[in-house]
Formats: sequence, C-alpha cells, structure tokens
Amino acid sequence: MTAAPLGIIAGGGALPGQVAAAAQASGRPVFIVALEGYAEPEVIAPYPHQVFRLDAVGAIRQALRAHACTDLVIIGPVKRPSIFSLRPDAEGVKLLAKIGRAAFAGDDGLLAAVLRVLGEEGFNLLGAHDILGDALAPPGLLTTRAPDTAAMADIERGIAVLKIIGAADIGQACVVQQGIVLAVEAVEGTDAMLARIPAVTRPGPAGVLVKLAKPGQERRADMPTIGVATIRHAREAGLQGVAFEAGGTILADRKSMIEAADAAGMFLLGVQP
Repeated sequence: MTAAPLGIIAGGGALPGQVAAAAQASGRPVFIVALEGYAEPEVIAPYPHQVFRLDAVGAIRQALRAHACTDLVIIGPVKRPSIFSLRPDAEGVKLLAKIGRAAFAGDDGLLAAVLRVLGEEGFNLLGAHDILGDALAPPGLLTTRAPDTAAMADIERGIAVLKIIGAADIGQACVVQQGIVLAVEAVEGTDAMLARIPAVTRPGPAGVLVKLAKPGQERRADMPTIGVATIRHAREAGLQGVAFEAGGTILADRKSMIEAADAAGMFLLGVQP
C-alpha cells in the first residue's frame, strides 16, 4: 500500500529538496508548497510542486488536500512579513483572526499559533528530522581540530548569551572572541551576522560561532540549521570553529560540512547546554 503523500511547505535553502528526496527514497510521494519569494526554483524543480504566496492560506490548504496530504513538514527559512505587506485570501483572513495577537508576538509565538491552527484543520505536523533521520547534530567533536581551553570558554560565554537573547525571541546565534560578544543574530540571519565580523574582530585568538535553539522553540518548524555555506561564511569571518546544540540542530549535508571545516582548519562541536 502506497503511503500518503508528504506535504512540504518550502522556504529557502536546500533542505526542502533534501526532505523530499529522503521521503521519496523511503517510498513516499511528496507534494511541495513552494512559498513565493523564498523557495529556490532549482531545489523544488525535480518534485511535484505549486508556488503560492505566503498569505494564500486557502489555496495552500486546498492544494494540500487535493494531493491527499495529511502529514506536513515546514522547512527552509522564511522571514516573517510585515503585517502591512500581507494580502491574505479569505481563508488567510480567518487564519489571522484565529492566530490573533500571536501574529505580533515574535516568530516563535506566530509559529506555535500557525501549527496549532493547522493541527485543528486536521494536518499532522512533523519535524524535518523525522524524515531526514540522521540530520540531527550529534554530541561531541566532528572534526580533526578541537577547540582549546580559550575557545571552550568563548563557547560557554556564547551559550550563556544565547539563553538570554533566545528567551527574548531575538536570535539563535552569536559570535564570541576572547570573552567579548562581537555580534548577536537578529532578524538578518546567521550569514548576514557573520558578514559583520571582520570589521569588529580583535587581534589575537580568533572567535567562535555558537548556535542554539531558543528556549521553548517550536522545533517542528524552526530548528536551527547549519550547512556548508555556514562553514564558508564562518571561515571568511576568520573564526576558528562552530559550536551547535547536539540534538537541537539540523546539519545539512554533514559529510560535506565536516570536509569543508577540516579543509579550513576549523572545529565543529556538538554541545549540550
């Protein structure tokens, strides 16, 4: 008996394609809802898909049901739009009414409300890690190079900072060098944050990137993700390594990440804060 198609609501990056490929490899068909302006055409092209505006809620729900999707995965970065830029369809207006004040309460509040409403509509929300299997970051060192005592102190400092800014729904990442917080992630994302680092780097031992899930974060839709591009940007920022939450971070293409980090002489470390 053929499994019911997996519905994938696709934002940016390569992960929507990886989820689709993993589902198909397990014998499960897929249907991708490609969010206009976010999903990358070359990533979704090999799979059945339709492109929708983010706020075309009624059309998205109708398409998912037409393709017999009951299980959904929401994957890939999507910046929360300004409420003034939305042009919701009739169902979108009803959804916003159900979400209510959570639409203005930050990304986590909005995501939790959207998932609750989708659940009420009969959809079963899965995390990308439920499909990808081994994508979750393991604990411990993944690379040849290991952090020294000073780098471990910077990692601990980063963890402490992220617990504070994460609880305030600000960001998932920061850069610490010699105990000094050089940058914290906000709405611009990790890569844009890393682009600022060369201008503020201090002389001496290089800094580290630390990335953790926010406390209480809705991990089915917004688990922290790092990939080869993260390693490249960290290298360009002059960092000596990346620490991430074991069991709470998706590693997109782990093998290539480790190879890129080893080639750059950087460390990758799964931590359990």
